[in-house]
Amino acid sequence: MPSLPAPDYPADVRARLEADAEEVIARYPDSRSALLPLLHLVQAEDGYVTRTGIRFCAELLGLTTAEVTAVSTFYTMYRREQGGDYQVGVCTNTLCAVLGGDAIFDALKRHLGVGNGGTTEDGKVTLEHIECNAACDFAPVVMVNWEFFDNQTVESAKRLVDDLRDGRTVEPTRGAPLCTYRETARILAGFPDGRPGAVEASGGAGPASLAGLRLARGESGPPRVGPPRGAPPRGEHPPEHLSSHDAPQQTSASDPDHPSGPVTEEGEG
Repeated sequence: MPSLPAPDYPADVRARLEADAEEVIARYPDSRSALLPLLHLVQAEDGYVTRTGIRFCAELLGLTTAEVTAVSTFYTMYRREQGGDYQVGVCTNTLCAVLGGDAIFDALKRHLGVGNGGTTEDGKVTLEHIECNAACDFAPVVMVNWEFFDNQTVESAKRLVDDLRDGRTVEPTRGAPLCTYRETARILAGFPDGRPGAVEASGGAGPASLAGLRLARGESGPPRVGPPRGAPPRGEHPPEHLSSHDAPQQTSASDPDHPSGPVTEEGEG
């Protein structure tokens, strides 16, 4: 059956949101470009994108509710139902998975008693798997409200969610101090983070992320991420390559006895 029209916000809430929305819309030459930050704004109000929030965005931007719904359901940063104060995302993409992400995610599901997208009974933690946190050099990575917790293990991840549920202070590995999901949504809507020192704490990329940039600039010296190609591995690593994909491959440039000749359009040498 078709749904009834969504209810409006109470008058005082709508007036406050409209004032914020006008500030956001004024940043764009085309008002519909403000849809993404406005969705974060209503998410900061309600904890997720409600039907009322969708109606609000549509009315202010001159869009249909179907157009707003299409956008809000496309991006995974917009919730479709109420969740916890802390969105705990475990990367289960390739590198994080093989280094322990899958084990962390499975352990947290058991530890919290929830499945993917589930929220603990106390309303503190929502658990989800994430395809990529764009931090492969710190794998396995867990994010809480989009702040990084690097190089996690099963035990450290369990301690992390326990601290969140118990209200203890938790410090991200990189980035600003942690705040609630709704507070994060307001920051993502484009409003300044007024917490003392939060902006300065955002920091930059870690040494592992910058290794390629240093090499491109011709810089050398510590910190090294790994031994140079052909050098014996350090520490207790086995002397052979762990993967054939990591081994040098013979090419026409490296194997003069088997040079590659010109190739015709038919693919014949």
